[in-house]
Amino acid sequence: MGFRSGSEIVHGMAGMCCVSTKSKKKGIEPSAYSNNSMKKKKKIKGTVKLMKKNILDLSDVKASIFDRVHELLGKGVTLQLISADHIDPANGRGKLGKAAPLEKWVTKITSLTAGESEFGITFDWDETMGVPGAFIIRNHHHSQLFLKIVTLEDVPGHDGPIKFVCNSWVYPTHRYKYDRVFFSNKSYLPHQTPEPLRPYREEELINLRGNGSGELKEWDRVYDYDYYNDLGSPDKGPDYARPVLGGSEKYPYPRRGRTGRKPTQADPYSESRLPLLNLNIYVPRDERFSHIKFSDFLAYALKSLGQVLVPEISSLFDKTFNEFDTFDDVLSLYEGGIKLPNGAKVRKLKASIPWEMLKELARDDGERFLKFPMPDVIKEDKSAWRTDEEFGREMLAGVNPVVISRLQEFPPKSKLDPTEYGNQNSSIRAEHIEMNMNGLSADEAIRSNKLFILDHHDAIMPYLRRINSTNTKMYATRTILLLQDDGTLKPLVIELSLLHPQGEYHGAVSKVFTPAEQGVEGSVWHLAKAYVSVNDSGYHQLVSHWLNTHAAIEPFVIATNRQLSVLHPIYKLLHPHFRDTMNINALARQILINAGGVLENTVFPAKYSMEMSSVIYKSWVFPEHALPADLLKRGVAVPDPSSPHGLRLLIEDYPFAVDGLEIWSAIETWVTDYCSFYYSSDGLVQGDLELQSWWDEVRNVGHGDKKDERWWPEMRTRAELFQTCTTIIWVASALHAAVNFGQYPYAGYLPNRPTISRRFMPEPGTPEYAELELNPDKVFLKSITAQFQTLLGVSLIEILSRHSTDEFYLGQRDDDNHDWTSDHEPKEAFRRFGERLMEIENRIMEMNLDGKWKNRVGPVKIPYTLLYPNTSDNSRVGGLTGKGIPNSVSI
Repeated sequence: MGFRSGSEIVHGMAGMCCVSTKSKKKGIEPSAYSNNSMKKKKKIKGTVKLMKKNILDLSDVKASIFDRVHELLGKGVTLQLISADHIDPANGRGKLGKAAPLEKWVTKITSLTAGESEFGITFDWDETMGVPGAFIIRNHHHSQLFLKIVTLEDVPGHDGPIKFVCNSWVYPTHRYKYDRVFFSNKSYLPHQTPEPLRPYREEELINLRGNGSGELKEWDRVYDYDYYNDLGSPDKGPDYARPVLGGSEKYPYPRRGRTGRKPTQADPYSESRLPLLNLNIYVPRDERFSHIKFSDFLAYALKSLGQVLVPEISSLFDKTFNEFDTFDDVLSLYEGGIKLPNGAKVRKLKASIPWEMLKELARDDGERFLKFPMPDVIKEDKSAWRTDEEFGREMLAGVNPVVISRLQEFPPKSKLDPTEYGNQNSSIRAEHIEMNMNGLSADEAIRSNKLFILDHHDAIMPYLRRINSTNTKMYATRTILLLQDDGTLKPLVIELSLLHPQGEYHGAVSKVFTPAEQGVEGSVWHLAKAYVSVNDSGYHQLVSHWLNTHAAIEPFVIATNRQLSVLHPIYKLLHPHFRDTMNINALARQILINAGGVLENTVFPAKYSMEMSSVIYKSWVFPEHALPADLLKRGVAVPDPSSPHGLRLLIEDYPFAVDGLEIWSAIETWVTDYCSFYYSSDGLVQGDLELQSWWDEVRNVGHGDKKDERWWPEMRTRAELFQTCTTIIWVASALHAAVNFGQYPYAGYLPNRPTISRRFMPEPGTPEYAELELNPDKVFLKSITAQFQTLLGVSLIEILSRHSTDEFYLGQRDDDNHDWTSDHEPKEAFRRFGERLMEIENRIMEMNLDGKWKNRVGPVKIPYTLLYPNTSDNSRVGGLTGKGIPNSVSI
């Protein structure tokens, strides 16, 4: 039963007395009035879809037993409807109906495999209270449940069913200090919210913000900010200490979700870490992986040896075993697996591996293990990756196609401070490149937009001395390429630079290498390309992938949940694009980007990896991550009002940009159509208090180290809102897909994308140079990523490149595409969005089959599908598909 306050009861009794007196005066019997009152009472039937805790966690037997006991004791799950039309004068809130229990919880048999259960519910509802717009749920059970959707039928005064899309974990009532409230799927701007629902809307946001103190627990629904102060483990010693990223001019960074763990003993500014294998890092419960997603993640993580096995596995790799002597040795990873050496070390290893992991690692061929899927880059041709054409093509259609830019001055110049780094300008001269330019001069090629550059020099150089003080031996690189008539890029020259041995302020010491195919010169050129790939691999992982998608999006996730109500149309627009992001970022901080983690063990900056990404974040500007702005900034496109996208690509056969602009345009149209329905004027944008609070918090807190207003839209116009939402969705979906899901197809074969270099370029007249002449393949393999780091790296990117079986792709939603809003026009716009994406899919497949587009397939015969939306009904198969744009940064 629901409870009413004393004032409600008195008011109700007074009203009844009054009515009875009037009735008698008119000669109407009180019983007649009573019958009329009863007619105003209606039974509203509803269905509640949810998932029980024991369905999702078979190990928790108590979840089933105790919940049934609680039901028998009268402690069930109840829902209480809230009127959207009438205010209770006692508290200024929507009037409450009587609490109603879920029906037949004890007797309803639920399948262990079905997952979802459906329960009936019957509400007593007074027609005079109008239409319900929300409900309170109280879970008196022992365990939490996942509430999916509530549907009300035959609601008086309302045409059709009312749906409440919940998709949220509801814990037992004693875990909350407030009522759990869910709203119907109607969207409202703040000032349009029905008065009876406003207090509930405002209080829900207050609850989600928390109070900023204390360690957060799994049932807490708190979205809050913190610095990246949990990467190091200073209590383990100085080798494991890492600087705090964020909150300082020296190390700026986007904010991450707060957990509230205690500080370390050695450093009060660093947060203590959980034990390595504890993956229960706090993120708000609704941001956690689904049961299916987490099961997939764990299954594939078994193959990523991780740090738990690093000491045991690495002990097997002595100085000889830790090398690939031939390319056939590398291929054995995919064709037969690694052959373990015999002896006590192997027996010790087996004894230390949990049985579940041993089953995964064990193969039918006995002592062989770690057999990986064949990467696409060597499926059709085992050597095509070595060609210059493929080297250039991957800058346009590979795993990191977002760095190449047009060369606009020759020789290239550095932007590093000359007072600190001396002369860092390029030593490349016209005579180095003009011999391979088909008769063009360097000046002519610049004027005709034919020269392009992959320039990692300025990003790497400030850290080069520290990086090379470790076992890593690498260069800062520049690569200049010529755009040929057939649309392909021809590498012309590679510059490898080191800091001057007498001090950084003396500038760079550089060497220039030009293409060669035969003899030792060909081997030297092949090594030069490897050094470029090492630069590009590290920059890709730390900046293009981690910083610009994972880290940059998380503050938007937090701010959206803190400042935009679930009733807000912009919340409904953006929410699907934040799925799983906080969870995967938390897992990354725990096992990948932490001190001594997998990333530090497999990518060249090692312990300086995250620090380096922080320095690069100094130049991060949000509007420049809109695809058209990015292409214009890099000079690979020029403005063209006559073009459908407002710009013209200078490399016509640029698969990432060509497909990307189609996806961008589809997102932009969808966002414009959707937002226009709710915002008919700029004044509505300016007057939307939730929207303005959201944008202020993103800029001043979430990305608080980038407060300068010049770096952000003002959010005063509809155009700024449309562009902002389009950019967020682009980064979270398509950009992440483009830089993530090609990792295994291209970098699963490490010689194509080495992550570490361990030797400098051999000098003529040295034993190393003689060895290069005698056995170039062996020298190449000894110069790049070692065997153990290769195993760790390939294991990691195999996990990161897999689509989950419960993934939702661009153009799909996890609420059946129909129930997420009750507004017809937005749903129609979303349907058109899906149709547009299917048209793009067809166009991509047609272009991939058209031989004139050489960069779409290339010598390695990999069709470019990283920006293939994958909206078809059979898309949710998961695995290493190499195509599909998930809605969010979800892996």
